[in-house]
Amino acid sequence: MLIQRSPEILSSEITPRAVFENRRAFIQKMAAGSIAAGVVGTLNTAQAQSASAQKLTAKANPLYQVTDKTTPYKDITSYNNYYEFGTNKGEPVMSAGTLKPRPWNVVVDGLVKKPKTYDLDSLLKLAPLEERLYRLRCVEGWSMVIPWIGFPLAELIKQVEPTSDAKFVEFVTLADPKQMPGLLSPVLDWPYREGLRLDEANHPLTLLTFGLYGEVLPNQNGAPVRITVPWKYGFKSAKSIVKISFTNRMPVTSWNQSAPQEYGFYSNVNPNVDHPRWSQASERRIGEDGFFSPKRKTLMFNGYETQVGQLYAGMDLKKFY
Repeated sequence: MLIQRSPEILSSEITPRAVFENRRAFIQKMAAGSIAAGVVGTLNTAQAQSASAQKLTAKANPLYQVTDKTTPYKDITSYNNYYEFGTNKGEPVMSAGTLKPRPWNVVVDGLVKKPKTYDLDSLLKLAPLEERLYRLRCVEGWSMVIPWIGFPLAELIKQVEPTSDAKFVEFVTLADPKQMPGLLSPVLDWPYREGLRLDEANHPLTLLTFGLYGEVLPNQNGAPVRITVPWKYGFKSAKSIVKISFTNRMPVTSWNQSAPQEYGFYSNVNPNVDHPRWSQASERRIGEDGFFSPKRKTLMFNGYETQVGQLYAGMDLKKFY
């Protein structure tokens, strides 16, 4: 029998179990002086968003434009899941000013014929940039509609030529305590790791992402490069990526490692499979009348069932959650 949260608690404010269990240790470290008092408070929104001063030109791809109303920029950039900069939604915009998105390198290795280390400029030249309006629904029950800028991850995959043994793609994110104050918290086993099956990574919807709203990614949104997978929960999108590895084994992902009873490898948006602590059948769209906006019905695969449903044909999605 599933235990449901009380109805007055907003799904967007529910703290994941791993955070709840480790927050006390984090507070103790702060009290002991591991984090200098007032450092986070002195970093302001302008610092965290400083990278966004650079424009990023991209042509809108008409094949990937949902009809939903776009979430306002201020909400997209101030309400974030990015635990390397804090576990509360409003913390990343305040503390991510310490991230240095340039210079930046991404190592691509593993079961590929052409392993390579790309700097950011090399990555940006691999394929034409596109603007795509995607829905993004977080496992906690909040959603946004964001105009992302990037190109299909498949373009990078094609360049490095995976071998026939490659079945999965692993993403490793930056883990630098000097730039990321949240790493002092034992919420997760850092660095943050995420993974996709190779066919998921090659799907045309999977976007290697460099910007949003016509600008380079703000730090708190995953600068300078992240993955956007619109039919999966928000936590499936690795931010500030420094390594992409191809492997023949399902990679260990951070949330599945931390709480396997709650977070499976696949992380598909599935309103028919409840999270152990709350329902997945509805969501609240950020930016629509604030937290008083009515909930809406969650769509299978976040509304992308026609495009991606065949990837999971014959699978028990309650078992492979």
